[in-house]
Amino acid sequence: MKIGIALAGGGIRGIAHAGALQALIQNGIQIDIIGGTSAGSMVASLFAMGYSPEEIYELFKKNAKKIIKTNSYPIISEIKNLMNKKEKSILGFEYGEGIEKIYNELARKKGIEKIEEIKMPLVIPTVDIMESKEYIFTNKLPKETDDASQYITNISIGKAVRASSSFPAFFNPCNIQTHAFMDGGALDNVPVSEVRKQGADKVIAIKFDADKIDEKSNVMDIIMKTIDIMGNKISEENLESSDIVLNVYTDKVGLLDIQKLDKCFEYGYEAVIKDLDKIKEKIMK
Repeated sequence: MKIGIALAGGGIRGIAHAGALQALIQNGIQIDIIGGTSAGSMVASLFAMGYSPEEIYELFKKNAKKIIKTNSYPIISEIKNLMNKKEKSILGFEYGEGIEKIYNELARKKGIEKIEEIKMPLVIPTVDIMESKEYIFTNKLPKETDDASQYITNISIGKAVRASSSFPAFFNPCNIQTHAFMDGGALDNVPVSEVRKQGADKVIAIKFDADKIDEKSNVMDIIMKTIDIMGNKISEENLESSDIVLNVYTDKVGLLDIQKLDKCFEYGYEAVIKDLDKIKEKIMK
């Protein structure tokens, strides 16, 4: 039986996926197929290339500041500035080149240049903002598909992760040939169906619980709440088709709150341990 895992986007909270993977592996649940969107693609791609959850955790801690060059409050100012611009262009305030460079370097350390060279089946959704269409970066074309042109295999792992992680306003679109790719969460925040198409008999979906909003909530809390509501709504059908959904509560961790990486890893680990009996019951029968 092949077990697949689908990892949701969620900014810096994505490191919680590494914690979840570690808990699964430590408890005898091996992952055969993996997919992830946006931050989920960052973890999924590293895992598929052969990095352990512990190594992924350390790599996030080492490289987070290189990828995220600012903190939440300047981000709000930058978004305001972008909204006031008169040029008719699709822009963010970061190009995402840092993500691409780091991931290509990490891939080369494993002897990998293109996504098609990865052995473990991997799927990374993105969205062409010009076409309003989902595309999938993958190393293995599914046997059954209505649109083979939707799948892209001849691409560097850095470019694939960058494209899936290009969150609107924060990052510029990732231009590849005629495409302008943006965050895959716009259409497929938890790629359960794509993981299933790769031959998974059982699929575990991992997403983030939306934080409660109260009188103490700030602008970033509201942004994160909005992202979670949209992502979970978009993924409703996908989530229903999974065998089990793990909700990770991250206690108001901001989209780019790199100071809470340690806590996020723990949150992911704890989410698996909490539901371990249920997970084994669902995927082992």
